[in-house]
Amino acid sequence: MNSLTNNSPDAESLIRPGCYYGNGIPYLPIDGYPGKLIAIEGTDGVGRSTQIRLLREWLEVQGYGVIETGWTRSELMQPTIELAKASNTLNKLTFVLLYATDFADRLEKEIIPALKAGFIVLSDRYIFTAMARAGVRGVDRTWMRNLYGFGIAPHLVFYLKIDEKALIRRVLQSRGMDFWESGMDMKLGDDIYESFRAYQRSLLREYNSMADEFGFRVLDAKRKVEVIQDELRRQIGAFLADSDASSQPASASVT
Repeated sequence: MNSLTNNSPDAESLIRPGCYYGNGIPYLPIDGYPGKLIAIEGTDGVGRSTQIRLLREWLEVQGYGVIETGWTRSELMQPTIELAKASNTLNKLTFVLLYATDFADRLEKEIIPALKAGFIVLSDRYIFTAMARAGVRGVDRTWMRNLYGFGIAPHLVFYLKIDEKALIRRVLQSRGMDFWESGMDMKLGDDIYESFRAYQRSLLREYNSMADEFGFRVLDAKRKVEVIQDELRRQIGAFLADSDASSQPASASVT
């Protein structure tokens, strides 16, 4: 069985960070790559991009090489996905496969080369975004986990958690609601506001259900930006210090 679909209590122990969840990409072995993959998850409006920007600045000052990747940023697939969204003529499974192709392209061309070179990869959303959005739309969860079996298990996943009311307030104060983040394709309400509430409520449930399954480190996204950043730096700094220490060769014993 693909370990990504194993929901037993010790499932996490079967998946080593930095390794493929399942069979992976057969022509790209990744065992022993020195880089680290850190993902920040959460719905729109929780401040993921801001936190990643600040983290990159901090990590580079610490002397680490860093690259960023993010959802639907593949040069191959981004134009196609934007066109599909604009026309709104494709069904949910077609969108699922477009997103998976986008991720596969970034995995092969950005993430794996960076891990091989020893970089820290900061991912603004990861495969869990695809799973949450597909789950809300009724796509079979086991099928989705099998689909993304070629993904690499991140070394750390931070979930910026927020409640529905706080999210609505934040979105209204910033850029407003758009068609897709409001789930208007699902016809959940009579207007965009009601659709947004219903869609985000379901989406938050999906994320919350994955927190234990995939070992998310949950952070309260309602706090100030600098407080969240301090907590991220504390946890990431401790993880990197442990990783650096464990990678040092043991001192030869004196006889």
